[in-house]
Amino acid sequence: MRLFGRKDREEAPRAGVAALQTSRRAGEWGRGFPAPLRPGEAALYEGLREAVPIIDAALQKIVRLTAGFRVVCSDPRGQAFLDRFRKEVPAGSGCRGLDGFLSGYLMSLLTYGSAAGEMVLAPTGDRIGALYLSDLRDLEIRRGENPLEAELLLAGPGGGVPLPYPELVFFSALNPEPGEAAGRSLLRGLPFLSSVLMEIYRAMGENFRRVGALRYAVTVKPEPGSDAQGVADAVAREWSGAMEAAGQGELRDFVAVGDVSIRVIGADNQFIDTEIPVRQLLEQIVAKTGLPPFLLGLSWSTTERMSRQQADILTTELESYRSILTPVAERICRMALDLAGLPGEVGIEWESISLQDEVEAANARYTNARAALLERELKEKEGSK
Repeated sequence: MRLFGRKDREEAPRAGVAALQTSRRAGEWGRGFPAPLRPGEAALYEGLREAVPIIDAALQKIVRLTAGFRVVCSDPRGQAFLDRFRKEVPAGSGCRGLDGFLSGYLMSLLTYGSAAGEMVLAPTGDRIGALYLSDLRDLEIRRGENPLEAELLLAGPGGGVPLPYPELVFFSALNPEPGEAAGRSLLRGLPFLSSVLMEIYRAMGENFRRVGALRYAVTVKPEPGSDAQGVADAVAREWSGAMEAAGQGELRDFVAVGDVSIRVIGADNQFIDTEIPVRQLLEQIVAKTGLPPFLLGLSWSTTERMSRQQADILTTELESYRSILTPVAERICRMALDLAGLPGEVGIEWESISLQDEVEAANARYTNARAALLERELKEKEGSK
């Protein structure tokens, strides 16, 4: 099985250190104890996406806005091969193509803070048969032989087992803590705010269930000397009959004798104004995602200048995610080229993030072309005189 490419391709220098000065473990650095790659709060993060739709919508929009790239190769044959590979490589059940794989990879990175994948070779060993997005529950991580490396292990009941072909596995971490290998979820810090938000929504639902479905209090003051119990039973029977008929679309009058008063239970109470606290919580959640509010359907007051600044900030956020995905895509494409025995250097070119930028650039080109045309016409007129 050919795992490595041609012998004439230069390998990238392996990261190494001579001495580590800023760690108390510098003198005893070695392979540490493995830790689960899937964070302990993973179930909580998944619950947040299910309970708060705006969080799930924000992650989906980040993934869609980040996507969009093309693979470039310096060799024409390699370019044709990579174009076909990018579109046709299997990437899980119901998914095909490098774009779909990287979308799932980024979603894992945003949700759990870490993502891992594997290049699965074909039975012949001469090509990449599929791309597999690894389940983080099946993996453990520990620091490698030096501070700049991390080693992935296959989780097992007796401890982590080293992978037989680690060169086919890749791993990425989102904003890891200093000295740590695993990353931090984008949703870190949101569970408390989301719990308060869900408590408000739950209370609103209870209030609407109690007040929205109207219930009535019928009070009867019978005349002196009359059968109070009989009058009350007759009123209750007639009132129930009128309500049942109304529920079936039939209008029926309610006739009673004596002093009868009817009022809606809870009509004197008022709902607590939840607009301000809900907006304050949503502002914190949206700020954590880095998306402008209007992308999530929140019509908060904003100016055109503020919208442009928010778009610029969003571009910076998405560029940071692309910088994490670029080495992964390049490594996959380089391995595909090496296994196919094709030459050429590989690069990733990302599409423009902002459509508004594309429109402005097109308008600028149109204005320049129009100006050049007018200048040429003026020169032609002057020359003809």
